[in-house]
Amino acid sequence: MIFEIAHIRVKPDTQAAFEAAVAEAVPLFRRAAGCVSMRLERSIEERDAYRLVVGWETLENHTVDFRSSADFLAWRALVGGFFLAPPQVEHMNTVLTGF
Repeated sequence: MIFEIAHIRVKPDTQAAFEAAVAEAVPLFRRAAGCVSMRLERSIEERDAYRLVVGWETLENHTVDFRSSADFLAWRALVGGFFLAPPQVEHMNTVLTGF
């Protein structure tokens, strides 16, 4: 399993609307091939900074399957207008779990 971590900054004063749009998009991730989890985290220090953390069975489930799907286009239509800049996306493997 891998984790997609998208570093997202939203336009000022759009936090509530952005969070509502992400909530509306949950079904898109639920039905995506290989998607096993999804959560949105908001920075305490910077109110316009978020991390979208999505668990995928494989990297290709995200980079090929989801990104080439109609649901990806629907996701971007829901949230893209809130982005201050394009999200920075990285993919991570868990190498250690303490507990």
